Amino acid sequence: MSKYIGETSRQRLIRAGGAIAVVLLAVLGFKFFQPAPKPRGAAAIPVSVEKVTRESVPVYRIGFGTVRAFNSVVLKVRVDGALDKVLFNEGEEVKQGQVLAQIDARPYQAALNVVLAKKAQDEAMLTKARGDLGRFQTLNKSQFTSQQNLEAQQALVAQAEATLKGDEAAVENARVQLGYTTITAPVSGRIGLRQVDMGNILRASDNVGLAVISTVHPISVIFSLPASELSIITKARSQAGTPVIAYSSDDKVKLAEGTLLTVDSAVDETNGSIKLKATFQNESNSLTPGQSVSAHILLDTQNGVLTVPARAVQRGPNGLFVYALKPDSTVEVRPIETSETVGDKMVLVSATLAEGDTIVTGGQARLEPGAKVSLRAEPKAESKDPAKGG
Repeated sequence: MSKYIGETSRQRLIRAGGAIAVVLLAVLGFKFFQPAPKPRGAAAIPVSVEKVTRESVPVYRIGFGTVRAFNSVVLKVRVDGALDKVLFNEGEEVKQGQVLAQIDARPYQAALNVVLAKKAQDEAMLTKARGDLGRFQTLNKSQFTSQQNLEAQQALVAQAEATLKGDEAAVENARVQLGYTTITAPVSGRIGLRQVDMGNILRASDNVGLAVISTVHPISVIFSLPASELSIITKARSQAGTPVIAYSSDDKVKLAEGTLLTVDSAVDETNGSIKLKATFQNESNSLTPGQSVSAHILLDTQNGVLTVPARAVQRGPNGLFVYALKPDSTVEVRPIETSETVGDKMVLVSATLAEGDTIVTGGQARLEPGAKVSLRAEPKAESKDPAKGG
């Protein structure tokens, strides 16, 4: 009885396994004989495009430099004495000739009085000597005095005249020394921090000055460019008023506009650069002596040249290239050569592009020659200041 039951179970297992096998074969057969799906076309790659344009492009060169006062004067005393008065406020604008400080003048006034008295005395002596000479000349004509006495009196008059000239020089010197006790501004400009307080004894031999006056209207910027640019710098210098624009040291903020003043007479052999000096009126006081700036000098203007956005230019193993859009909405590679980068524009010197050609300016990472593209809508990038070109 148990044997019969065991055989029946085995048969049931065999029948179940066979049924499962039939189902699997049916499923596999359905998938095998089902027609393959048709391949879809490759999706178009979204890109941004712009036209090749023909423009007049200003050519700038950038040099980093330092702001310098047009004139810088250390205000020092020329005579010894106590500082009686300080008549300026630190940081204010002063005018040439303005009284800034006063040194105790009493010793110098006394010295002037002494030489004035000496001069008056010698003037009296000269007057007497000249009167005596007149009498000697009259007596000599009547032969009541000798020629020797006449000549001696003439010598006394000459001596008195010489003494009086010496007195006049001494008086002038004393007046000058007295004048030095009043300290005036030798130039117009901005006066810095006071280095000496009122009541201190000042000496002409002191190394520390009373303050520093810096002329900041106008003001100068001294910057350097590679000596390889010397020929184009010389050409630009021959034209009056070569523009120079000063930016902040990070090249982001425009500070002032000026003109090229001069070029140094020699190239710096240590680094192969040459120094240039530009002047700025500095009406807004945006430039301060000692400040680091980026100077942009306009050296040339290229008229009617082909330009492309700098972001369109790619670099490959064979050099620079751009992706140009074809009428069938595919792209092809156009090798290019460039001469200048001005702001966000690059100036072309090759003939592989023409004015009006459409080139890709965004989305190049996924492109290859022949790729299908679609135009994506996005705001046009804002153009940079041309003066920030290289």
